[in-house]
Amino acid sequence: MARSRLSQRRVRKEPDGSVRGSNAVAGAQLVDRAAGRRPLPRNRDGGMTPTSITAAQPHRTYRHEAFLYHGSAAFLAGLIPFITDGLAAGQPVMVAVAQPRLDLIRVALGADAARVDLLDMAERGLNPARIIPAWRAFLDAAAKAGRPARGVGEPIWAGRGAAELAECQLHESLLNVAVDPRTPLWLRCPYDVDALDPAVIEEAQRSHPMLVDAGSYRASTVYGGVTHVDAIFSQSLPAPSETVAELPFDPPDLGVLRAFVLGHACAAGMAAERAGELAVAIHELAVNSLRHGGGAGLLRLWRETGAFVCEVSDSGRIEDPMIGRTAPAASQESGRGVWLANQLCDLVQIRSTAHGTTVRVLTWL
Repeated sequence: MARSRLSQRRVRKEPDGSVRGSNAVAGAQLVDRAAGRRPLPRNRDGGMTPTSITAAQPHRTYRHEAFLYHGSAAFLAGLIPFITDGLAAGQPVMVAVAQPRLDLIRVALGADAARVDLLDMAERGLNPARIIPAWRAFLDAAAKAGRPARGVGEPIWAGRGAAELAECQLHESLLNVAVDPRTPLWLRCPYDVDALDPAVIEEAQRSHPMLVDAGSYRASTVYGGVTHVDAIFSQSLPAPSETVAELPFDPPDLGVLRAFVLGHACAAGMAAERAGELAVAIHELAVNSLRHGGGAGLLRLWRETGAFVCEVSDSGRIEDPMIGRTAPAASQESGRGVWLANQLCDLVQIRSTAHGTTVRVLTWL
């Protein structure tokens, strides 16, 4: 019931159309009360008492930090000054978080919201492999302006499924290799300590070199860097929990493979157009296996709760864990299949070792 009342709350606008920041505070405090949290105290003007986060303001190189917060008021207190300081310095700012926190930021910023690239992470980050391309596009624009840039990205929130969470954690680790260390990007990644499992917070400390909370700005003592990327990328995916349909394939079998995917996808309840797109993506992954994975492969299909799963495996090895996150050049022969799968499909998981490669594609039903 508390959530329903919050969703219907109207904010108070100023004559110029902007929204008072205190309304954002009130909204954040309602969210906190609905979750049983104690909101941050308010100052004499009705605003939030900001958290005591300290760090040098100018940045000439890449910073990737996890912001560990407790409740929506602390979320705003740790991010709004970070965003507005960047705007005051003339820096481009992009914020990618899911609702309702995206609206909390929009309201708290007031008129300044128009100066920020605001993205709904639930849409842009549905498939986490699409997030890094969005950051790269933002950085390309910032580089043309010749300015350092700031970003806020929250790909992990309570309610993400196990497979989604695994890919978000890989994404967070990949951010340490996807951005050149000399790039002047200050990226802050919020983590809701109250809502997320402690194991998720522990993993955040392995994938972020710096940690921010209400009282400190410090280096992570368990940060894993590139080694941690390799460890995740070489992990085995969970075994199927349901009956599996299998189809070994080699070059003459690609037509059969497409029909195999189409038939099972439609039987699982997918619309014909969507099933056709899935068949195209799996065809391209199979072509990759034939070209780079030993000339043959194995396709497995099964249903899980809420998802139809296709898996292509072969004996080859993928050396670059960033595969599928950069649009292939016209002359590029490798990487097209994974890129296409990431554009067409809801979730793509890749794991590779010296013993072979597995690409698992999930479509939500």
